[in-house]
Amino acid sequence: MSKYLYFSLFTPLILSLFSCQNQKETAVITEPIRSLSQEFRTYWYQGSAEINSFDLIQERYGESHQGDAVLIFVTEDFLKDEQVKANLRTPEVIPVLKLNSTKSFQTGIYPYNIMESAFYPVKEFSRGIKVTSSVQEWCGQTYAQLNNKNGFTIEVHSYFEGEADQNFTLDENVLENSLWAIIRINPEELPLGRFQCIPDFSYMQMYHKPFKAYEARAELTQDSLSHYQISYPDLERILTIDFEKEHPYDIVSWQETHTETGLKTIAKRKTKLQLPYWQLNKVKDSVYRDSLKLK
Repeated sequence: MSKYLYFSLFTPLILSLFSCQNQKETAVITEPIRSLSQEFRTYWYQGSAEINSFDLIQERYGESHQGDAVLIFVTEDFLKDEQVKANLRTPEVIPVLKLNSTKSFQTGIYPYNIMESAFYPVKEFSRGIKVTSSVQEWCGQTYAQLNNKNGFTIEVHSYFEGEADQNFTLDENVLENSLWAIIRINPEELPLGRFQCIPDFSYMQMYHKPFKAYEARAELTQDSLSHYQISYPDLERILTIDFEKEHPYDIVSWQETHTETGLKTIAKRKTKLQLPYWQLNKVKDSVYRDSLKLK
């Protein structure tokens, strides 16, 4: 059993024992605390973000389309109640590892642009704090957001009939969008075996799947790289993420397979840079796009 599932199963028991033995304490422990290595702190707290560019072959409309994908990992302070980035460091903030992921590709005459953000606490074992996802193309756009405030609340907006302006709650389950951050923090915490998982938000938006948890099966294998594979039998979808076996567990490629059609989305890393990208917004800074080999 993975450490992630271990804590998921036994946290209620641990916390109940703690509260019984410490009734006079005013502090309340809500999540087990993760120990961060000096190696982790040195890499992720150097004042820059990690930017990874990928060659993308995206399955859409029964064909393969070439494009670019980018994964941006960066640590930041997060306000758990307001669910936004903190401007100032106060006792209320929690440190998170944020993943901003983008995909850009053409389908015939018109472009697709997809962006997702996932916020994951670096010191707490968690399902994830927040996920946002937007899909834009010439037909219109869709937007979805999950917030974790003592439970999952989801808001969905779409130009498609039957999908517009939804607000609902879900039981807390594994979030596929959080798995990428778990890999970067500690792959030993990845859920394995059979469990319930809420799939990638952009997948559910593009393929018009209900936002809910689905049965998932996952395994972790190794050769020269580590390979985390999660499959959804009811969705006929398999995602495989390939990453380095040693810290900082760089993600070097991924593949999404639709087993019914055999069509695949494939991303292979071109390069990685560590940059304070939020400062590089001048015309002269466009040279960094050449370094990232972005079209």
